[in-house]
Amino acid sequence: MKVLDIDKPESFHVHFIGIGGISMSGLAEILIHKGYTVSGSDIKDSHIIRKLENKGARISIGHHPSNIQGAHLVVYTAAVKEDNPEIQEAKSKNIPLMDRATMLGQIMETYPFSIGIAGSHGKTTATSMLSVIMTHAKLDPTVLVGGEVDAIGGNVRTGNSPYFITEACEYVESFLHFRPYIAVILNIDRDHLDYYKDIDHIYQAFCKFAGLVPEHGYVIGCSDDPLVAKLMEEVKCNTISYSIENEGYWKAYDIQYSQPGLTAFRVSSGGRDLGQITLRVPGKHNVYNALAALAAAHAVGTPFDICREALESFRGAHRRLEFKGNAEGVTIIDDYAHHPTEIRATLEAVKNYPNSKLWCVFQPHTYTRTKKLFDDFVFAFTGADQVIITDIYAAREKDMGEVHSRDLAKAISRTGQACMYLETFEQVVDYLRKNTGPGDIVITMGAGDIYKVGDMLVDMSG
Repeated sequence: MKVLDIDKPESFHVHFIGIGGISMSGLAEILIHKGYTVSGSDIKDSHIIRKLENKGARISIGHHPSNIQGAHLVVYTAAVKEDNPEIQEAKSKNIPLMDRATMLGQIMETYPFSIGIAGSHGKTTATSMLSVIMTHAKLDPTVLVGGEVDAIGGNVRTGNSPYFITEACEYVESFLHFRPYIAVILNIDRDHLDYYKDIDHIYQAFCKFAGLVPEHGYVIGCSDDPLVAKLMEEVKCNTISYSIENEGYWKAYDIQYSQPGLTAFRVSSGGRDLGQITLRVPGKHNVYNALAALAAAHAVGTPFDICREALESFRGAHRRLEFKGNAEGVTIIDDYAHHPTEIRATLEAVKNYPNSKLWCVFQPHTYTRTKKLFDDFVFAFTGADQVIITDIYAAREKDMGEVHSRDLAKAISRTGQACMYLETFEQVVDYLRKNTGPGDIVITMGAGDIYKVGDMLVDMSG
């Protein structure tokens, strides 16, 4: 079913199961903007749901067969199981079902200049940076991002131009439903090993994604990443490289961390120096993200000076090195890092902050990732003075008893790294309040709900 080919969208009703999710809510808002009738359901209320209701969506809290009444199409995510009552009702009434990635792919096809930003790490920040650049350039893009960005008013921006920007997630190869004019590939790493067999399987998925770009389109990639560099040699369309260490068409050099939270660097394009950029988000990994955004923005004609102005105004996405507040002299930061590579990059960035002691509170995300990358996690926290590990956030998985956070904490401790396991958030907060002091930094990390620890600390400090 080609939903976006319908002549009278106002007469076509799309129902979203799990409409409060960061991506599903964005798709729903885009369809509302295009004139479709939208309804949805979710297990809990949120500010995202209230925003959609204010735009005209009818949303039910809780899943029930009656919620899909009148729907011509039901959209669902991979997290929705076959026994969901709304899925069952749609099947019994022969209402077409469509997964989230297919819907996003159909939306992308309606924009001549669609940009999909892929990679094992950094997608949300790079997508946010590009969105801010193209909005600042008055290109009026439609944007779908996997986080909330104040500069675009949330996780979605609805524009009225040929430009569309989105994250392209590799999980279960969902990005193979997309047809980007520009594909940005930030990096390729071992992750989502509950689906992928090994790194070669992951690499092949990224190759297929790059192969979806038309010959007149572009693949933009980081030549410092060996697998991305290899992929760039194999694609049949235009390519643009960027780098810090190796040769790249776009290159950052003379990187300086002169002030806490700021990262300055010079940029060259095609060997020509363009000037300096000072980011308000710290870390070498964010220099890479900025280069990717620069390359993509320039590919659609955005002048460098406009790019620089936008990047220098960029203050990050929520849950990406986000400053949460101060608790009795202790600085509280939250980050989405949930992979060993991301943890190392985040701790590397934070070490440039002046601090008495750096505390890292980590919530592992999924049993599969914790088990498959266990040895990598053990050595990922060397930048922290003290590590606290909380219980694993199950997400879509069930606990099969094969790995526990206690095991990870013990293994980290055996390396000489100060580390402990605490079961509940309340225990973590109580321990931190008793043991941290003025000048310390506490950074909470994980893709689950570990951010609540920082919220609790800040709230308790009054």
